[in-house]
Amino acid sequence: MRIDGSTVRAGMVLEFEGKLWMVINHEIRTPGNLRSFNQIEMKDIKSGNKRGLRLRPDEAMERVTLDQRNFQFLFRDGDTLNFMDQENYEQITISAEWLGERVAFLQDGMVVQVELHEASPIGVKLPDQVTLEIVEADPVVKGQTASSSYKPAKLENGVRVMVPPFIGTGDKIVVNTNDLTYVERAK
Repeated sequence: MRIDGSTVRAGMVLEFEGKLWMVINHEIRTPGNLRSFNQIEMKDIKSGNKRGLRLRPDEAMERVTLDQRNFQFLFRDGDTLNFMDQENYEQITISAEWLGERVAFLQDGMVVQVELHEASPIGVKLPDQVTLEIVEADPVVKGQTASSSYKPAKLENGVRVMVPPFIGTGDKIVVNTNDLTYVERAK
């Protein structure tokens, strides 16, 4: 599907120079009395190489349509992750590096959304929030609760996040998997 250069946004997958590119960042700039343009940063899905590109509004880009399906996480085998399609029970294997540091949030049986292009996986989207237990947290310093300061805490999966002072060891909290931040105390 052809789209204008001014409508390209982060998260879109484009076909450019015969390769698939994921748009990581975009910024619409209007320098002085010149025409505006969309400055994008994109990453080659296969190789991981990054590239910057300046798009004018009248330039057309080819947006790739992706098939998004639900897969259940089965197990991790070294550097690979194994998932099962919820519809036809087929299994696929994906490299753990696709998720980066968010791989620690995968839990047995978790349902994730896998993006497929021509039946091959190109991306994995975790649930936006997960609930985990705090296994280690610094004690509260007297007088610290009056300000909006945060303290470091270690989750059961080994990830460190900043939490409010009233959160202690053994508490369950909700964590945002996109930016690895504390959301709220679990109910």
